[in-house]
Amino acid sequence: MKLRRSMLFLPGANAAMLSTAFVFKPDSIMFDLEDAVSLREKDAARMLVFHALRLPVYREMETVVRINPLSTPFGLKDLEAVVRAGVDVVRLPKTDTADDVHVLEAHVERIERECGREIGSTKLMAAIESASGVVNAVAIACSSPRLIGIALAGFDYVMDMQTERGDGTELFYARCAVLHAARYAKIDAFDVVFSDVNDDEGFLKEVDLIKRMGFDGKSLINPRQIDLLHNAYAPTQEEVDYASRVVAAAEAGERQGLGVVSLNGKMIDAPVIGHARVVLRRASASGVRQ
Repeated sequence: MKLRRSMLFLPGANAAMLSTAFVFKPDSIMFDLEDAVSLREKDAARMLVFHALRLPVYREMETVVRINPLSTPFGLKDLEAVVRAGVDVVRLPKTDTADDVHVLEAHVERIERECGREIGSTKLMAAIESASGVVNAVAIACSSPRLIGIALAGFDYVMDMQTERGDGTELFYARCAVLHAARYAKIDAFDVVFSDVNDDEGFLKEVDLIKRMGFDGKSLINPRQIDLLHNAYAPTQEEVDYASRVVAAAEAGERQGLGVVSLNGKMIDAPVIGHARVVLRRASASGVRQ
């Protein structure tokens, strides 16, 4: 399973950032062709991202592109370019229904066939940004086998709800709905951007909340947030030690053909073992929490 704690947004029209951002080593890097690009720069940004995706340095990490909505004059052009360039994941903004994903999926498959790319190799992510998207979150999450995750986008959502960003109360229901939908569909769930890059304390408080809720990761807009996020998701030494014992007991039980596995007199079942493997993956990626 791919570890996706950090997903760093990069403005598609910023050539300097596109050529150097790989050095920050987020789990996934997202080239943004939508909100971060002005109307007059849309075509130039698309070409910049197309060429960035073909750089060898970006083949070493997961690449994501947020295209413009397919209902705009730019969306399909974006999709044609990035699928042909070899993007790993296409992020669809403003996903309100499962049909939005179905339309995207049909276009992606057509483009793969036309350019000779392996059918199904382009993965999808749906960004939920409205009350409609939240209400339909389960249907969206289950809409395509290509879908690797759903992401809550906070700004448009709170505008749709006629409120504003605050202490997190305004996002509580949406976070729960998106997270439950992702878990039901067995895909990843990504939390909203924290926009105040100078408020490390506030950022870490929000990260602690979404980690305890169960989110796989968070969208980021500044590279300095990456290490803060990864360290917050890193397990403690105590957690690593226990996870190691759980996995060792599970593997020993499997070798012995045991239907029930116990550790220190307590039964450990599949969810406990699965969580232990997640802890060890995070420890392998981040080390132990500093």
